Amino acid sequence: MGMNRRGKPVELSLANLDRLPGTVTGPRYDRASLSPGILHIGVGNFHRSHQTVYMDRLFEQGLDLDWAIVGAGIKPFDAERRRLLAAQDWLTTVVDLGPDESSARVIGAMVDYCEVRPEAIVARLADPAIRIVSLTITEGGYYTDAATGGFDAGHPDIRHDAQHPTNPQTVFGVLLAGFGERRARNLAPFTVLSCDNLPENGNVTQQSVLGLAALVSGDLRDWIAANVAFPNSMVDCITTATSERERELVADRFGLHDAAPVACEPFRQWVIEDDFPQGRPMLERVGVQFVDDVTPYETMKLRILNAGHAAIAYPSALLGYEAVHDAMGDADIADWLKQLMRREVIPVLAPICGLDFDAYLETCVRRFSNPAIGDTVARLCQDGSNRLPNSFLPTVSDALQRGAPVEGLTLGIAFWCQYCATATASGVAIQDPMSGRLTAAARAARDEPTAFLGLSKVFGNLSRRKPFVETFARQLEALYSHGPRKALHQFFDSAGA
Repeated sequence: MGMNRRGKPVELSLANLDRLPGTVTGPRYDRASLSPGILHIGVGNFHRSHQTVYMDRLFEQGLDLDWAIVGAGIKPFDAERRRLLAAQDWLTTVVDLGPDESSARVIGAMVDYCEVRPEAIVARLADPAIRIVSLTITEGGYYTDAATGGFDAGHPDIRHDAQHPTNPQTVFGVLLAGFGERRARNLAPFTVLSCDNLPENGNVTQQSVLGLAALVSGDLRDWIAANVAFPNSMVDCITTATSERERELVADRFGLHDAAPVACEPFRQWVIEDDFPQGRPMLERVGVQFVDDVTPYETMKLRILNAGHAAIAYPSALLGYEAVHDAMGDADIADWLKQLMRREVIPVLAPICGLDFDAYLETCVRRFSNPAIGDTVARLCQDGSNRLPNSFLPTVSDALQRGAPVEGLTLGIAFWCQYCATATASGVAIQDPMSGRLTAAARAARDEPTAFLGLSKVFGNLSRRKPFVETFARQLEALYSHGPRKALHQFFDSAGA
């Protein structure tokens, strides 16, 4: 089984599910018995390694078969993803890459994918069978003003959707049109579930939806505010980008041809506030935690795991590392992560009954060090202007408020600044929506450190905090004068000072 007589990998499709290689597991449920209940916007690798896997596990138990997933997207790149998945009947091979062994499973939880047109998505949102709309649209997709934390009503995309509500260009414009259709037909609204790495992601989603609605229709805004639930959630699973490496892995090791496989770590976590007026799948049967308040779990993950990724990304890049596990094999990088967290991050986290921050940190260290994942330093360096304000900088704010030390935290920002200043000159393209502004500000910071901290979209009001500015300037000067490794050693040496 698994290869044809010429040794070619089996083509992934519904017709070939009974011909899967013996090394690959697949759905034991009848795919024809599934019907949609969830529409997911943003069918990237993380969604397919995380949410679809949980739903697939639930369907394996014969439960909640009316909660299958319909994919959707509004970006140009979504059309290519849809094309690839359509050719294999919306199936995805998910490879769990453990440090000692790996496994592959074909996931069948997604049964359709809307055409990449706003009107097609709105039509599906009007279907009463859709009771949950989930989102993975990246941290930067929520139109939040970094300086105020409020809704950015002046963004050109938002202004367009406010003026042209029947021809939306944003996810929130599409959601608003969907709510309008449900209201006009006297249908109960769907619940909106953000699965992005944002503090209080449900609250932020609600803020964006209501902010745009207020620009379009006060009545619709009030109806949404009174009737729609936006539960907060916390999600976790380190998932890599798909390249030829992953496609070859699935073909060579597992005997399956998948044009868009997903490779990830075996660890998964999903914590959700239990607020679903139109019902929800029984995901607690497959390991999802439903809680009254997700904030403690979310804060722990954002400030240790996500901030930990940011902490190691830029010094690792400056030291020339390409693979995350290789960087973690450098004692200086591993010690930097652990000392930064134990000295400056964990001490400003409010204690949480039942959660051991130090044990969680050790779990993160092991996960980052997993060589099988093949995670790249370049991936961790991406999108810093959106990631750091949600993971790294809140700890800076809390530490300053308490008068706690920020030597390591400002060094982490100095690493990012130097990376932005030097990456392009080294032939590395910064993958960030603010790449041009970051590069210019970081280069100017060599002589005037406040040039970088003055990026208000990133740093908000932190540039006005004198202790923060002075410490950052000192760390940046030391970094340029002595290099990244010496800067790390100086931080280590300061522990006893």
